[in-house]
Amino acid sequence: MSALTYAVHDSMTMLRRNLKHAIRYPSVGFGSALMPIMMLLLFVYAFGDSIGAGIGGGRDAYLEYLTPGIIVMGVAAGSMSTSIAVCSDMTEGIINRFRTMNITRSSFMTGHVVDSVIQTMVCMVVVVGVALAVGFRSSATPLEWLAAAGLLTAIAFAVTWLSAALGLISKTVESASNKPLLVQFLPFLGSAFVPADSMSPGLRWFAENQPFTPMTETLRGLLSGTEIGDNGWISLAWCAGIALVGYLWSRSLFNSTTKR
Repeated sequence: MSALTYAVHDSMTMLRRNLKHAIRYPSVGFGSALMPIMMLLLFVYAFGDSIGAGIGGGRDAYLEYLTPGIIVMGVAAGSMSTSIAVCSDMTEGIINRFRTMNITRSSFMTGHVVDSVIQTMVCMVVVVGVALAVGFRSSATPLEWLAAAGLLTAIAFAVTWLSAALGLISKTVESASNKPLLVQFLPFLGSAFVPADSMSPGLRWFAENQPFTPMTETLRGLLSGTEIGDNGWISLAWCAGIALVGYLWSRSLFNSTTKR
């Protein structure tokens, strides 16, 4: 077999290992869906009427506006489990066992990343299901839903690589759980909950130029059937850049940590 075939085979083995862990401890994976669901219910039923009036509608209008932002925030929140899982493997000695085995070095990180993306997308299905249950309705066509799923997968892939790097630089599982919090709450400072136009000038500038705002606006446009303008290409560019930085950073950290 070629080197690529070995790498794919070993990555699939690591993926099965991580998926078995997820099945054995489902609360860890589905915990990523709990926070966005709670935020959705809180903002819709506690603040929906007042915020909805501010954006020119009521609670139902705010639910339509909020749901895409909650979904993007949920994808970012799903990265936390990757950081914890990577740090746990690095600190509990299992990586030393892998070093004695004839496996491709890159398969360890690839297995974690692909596993996290799968778990995150499953959790987002749950979040969308809750949103539909409380009244969210989308005018998206099947093709637009497919594009939305592709966008969310790209976001999850990018953020997961960054989270993996944060797990590698963490000395304890506790610190690994804290480092991704900035990424997790960055959508708060974008257009996820309120339009960027309603913010103060300084915060508005930050909201309009950070990665999660075009991602949110792209998803919002896909689900509502409205124009997304340049937000789609900007979102994909951010995803590619974040994924590349996270991958190169993770690769450098992992190679230096596991060097004999």
